[in-house]
Amino acid sequence: MDKGNVNAWDGLLGHLEMLEMRAHEAAMKQQEKEQQEEKLARLKARVEELRLQRDELRAKVDLQEKQLEKEGATTDPAQASPKAVLQWKIKSLQAMLQVFHLTGISGKLTRHGTCFCISTAYEGTYLDSYYLDLLTKSEVQIYRHSVPPFIPLEQIAKQYLQTDIRRFLSVLSDHLNAYAGRRYQADQLQEHFSDQIKGTLQRNSLCNLLVFNYNVSSGSKTFPFNARLLYGDLCRSLPTEVIVSCT
Repeated sequence: MDKGNVNAWDGLLGHLEMLEMRAHEAAMKQQEKEQQEEKLARLKARVEELRLQRDELRAKVDLQEKQLEKEGATTDPAQASPKAVLQWKIKSLQAMLQVFHLTGISGKLTRHGTCFCISTAYEGTYLDSYYLDLLTKSEVQIYRHSVPPFIPLEQIAKQYLQTDIRRFLSVLSDHLNAYAGRRYQADQLQEHFSDQIKGTLQRNSLCNLLVFNYNVSSGSKTFPFNARLLYGDLCRSLPTEVIVSCT
């Protein structure tokens, strides 16, 4: 075989290898796309399942509260002994803890009152847990906690703690889950797209403001962009406003 034929043969083999590589890359992308679609379908089904569980739990909580109110109404507070009032409070807390268990909020009775644990998660991934120790005397008080200082715990407690402890825990759980979800998204963005993000992703303590720069290539040109994600609702883990500008 002469030199010209050898070069032609090598060129053909190289071209076939390139086509094979492209076909393999296309197959991998198609497989990845199908896996993402399957994952999205599973997540949507899981969200619907969790919504149904949430509605069922809310109905159980409402029913439990009505039963407790009915039982409490049968006793005259002026005639009830301190021991009877204490037993009623303990019974109410036990019933509430039992109902809350499946909502990510658990707790146990302590010598001073009740210790609650609020677990956070985002799209099926369990994240951090926060603890809240309450004194249940004549007036409910926060004894100690591990809630981050930028979560408006004092404001939520002032609004609900003395009048509706279920609402207090629910609102606090919404704030903590939303914060944990936003922080998780920021971490994932920084981890999985670090090669596309230019510089460091900027965030504040609440993670309700994310700012980052990235490049988009088209042909031989590269266009720099700046993205600004604002989370106006602190009880949500999705942005309420997104601003993208070409820099």
